Amino acid sequence: MSTELSATAQGRSSAGGPGVAGHREAGGAPIAAEAAATTLVSQSSGADWLARYSSSLMGVFGTPQRVLVRGAGCLVWDADGKEYLDLLGGIAVNALGHAHPFVTSVISSQLATLGHVSNFFTSPTQIALAEKLLAISKAPAGSKVFFANSGTEANEAAFKLARRNNGDGQRTKIIALEGAFHGRTMGALALTAKEAYRAPFEPLPSGVVHVPFGDIEALRAAVDDSTAAVFLEPIQGEAGVRPLSAEYLQAAREATTAAGALLILDEVQTGIGRTGKWLASEDAGIVPDAVTLAKGLGGGFPVGALITFGSTTSALLTAGQHGTTFGGNPVATAAALATLHAIESQGVLHNVLTVGAHLREGLAAVEGVTEVRGEGLLIGFDVNADVAPAMVTAALDAGFIINSPGPRTIRLAPPLILTIEQADRFLSTLPELIATATAQTAKDSQ
Repeated sequence: MSTELSATAQGRSSAGGPGVAGHREAGGAPIAAEAAATTLVSQSSGADWLARYSSSLMGVFGTPQRVLVRGAGCLVWDADGKEYLDLLGGIAVNALGHAHPFVTSVISSQLATLGHVSNFFTSPTQIALAEKLLAISKAPAGSKVFFANSGTEANEAAFKLARRNNGDGQRTKIIALEGAFHGRTMGALALTAKEAYRAPFEPLPSGVVHVPFGDIEALRAAVDDSTAAVFLEPIQGEAGVRPLSAEYLQAAREATTAAGALLILDEVQTGIGRTGKWLASEDAGIVPDAVTLAKGLGGGFPVGALITFGSTTSALLTAGQHGTTFGGNPVATAAALATLHAIESQGVLHNVLTVGAHLREGLAAVEGVTEVRGEGLLIGFDVNADVAPAMVTAALDAGFIINSPGPRTIRLAPPLILTIEQADRFLSTLPELIATATAQTAKDSQ
């Protein structure tokens, strides 16, 4: 982050920052957008908003669980005033929680200075963020960055990068894993394994093969001279928080190198401190050919990135072969710089390791919990019956936001600033949530 940007943002942060109740401009009038939002919320209950939602938005997400109107740190409030401890973080997005004063101040300052310039131009924040990502990923000389707006867009760019690794015209196969989730645009969807997501949109881009999760020999058998790339998530989030071992990642690197294929790591959910490291793959001691990032990168502001490692891989996509109108805009890159700065300067990575270990240990001691997986603050745990969806409902009623990626699996991906005390609030309530969900599930089955 530039000194000028940091100083300006710190100054605004000390005044309360945009999004903080009561913040006013120099003239004393409330910010117009904030005043409008306050008026809208005060006029409608959650039920009113949901009725309007159903008549105005596509039903691709089903019925929203709640209408959220405000957040601060790890807490959010709905339109009816109920408070929740957010243990999902917008699905691993809100790395610094909600309305972080430094990040919101940087976004406001940048938007008031320069908001959008198109990809015919660049900006200091875009260049500074690219340099910062290359530094924290320990990318070798010749490495480059492409900015997108989301994880699926970053993976779409990586899919095209893989297609370009086809100098002899014979590399038509791309390998992904069973259980993989890489996004919902067409290329990313082709990499995604879940049949329910894929079937309505077939035929998908061809050439993708899914091999069994964690099976090193199956991977080695699949990677050959026709392979353009292997896509891996170091920890599969949507499949229930399933980590790949360091040995698997090392074997993938060896196999792809021998075959001339690219090793592309999808760290959209696992990157930017989620596991207590900048990248979840760090401990494997490998250098991939590309890494995709998003979610926590912008601290809640939409931004994604594709990092290509080394000059050879970085030269695969050339001028005119890929692009985006909004990717890498000054506001998004300023938000990401602010997020990275706060993570570094506020001891967040240490907090992730400490609180994550405490939470996983506590979960393992709860009766009814059969397995705990994950690293840092990306945690999945299984219960001993198909009651996880009912647990999500019971948790909302009790003031907690959690997620169920499977009938017996709960996923937690809270803000990286979660405290021990907040973790203990959830742990102390969990036995009751399991009991309530078990009773409700039994009642529904009668």
